[in-house]
Amino acid sequence: MPNSVKLRNVLNALHKLGFKEARQRGSHVFFEHANGKTTLLPMHKEIRIKLLTKIIKQDLKMNKEEFFKLLE
Repeated sequence: MPNSVKLRNVLNALHKLGFKEARQRGSHVFFEHANGKTTLLPMHKEIRIKLLTKIIKQDLKMNKEEFFKLLE
């Protein structure tokens, strides 16, 4: 497993899941979904796996494997 994932791949996966950019403050973007789920994503070139795993489990409430299938 890689140590980090490119930001554009994570953004594409979030858009596939139906998340829309709601607002941005500095280098962080707040995403909202129609069902009420939200997440905050730092806009760096790459997102480390540890942070991405936390976002997937706590904010998106989905399985890591399901999310990584969307990255392909």
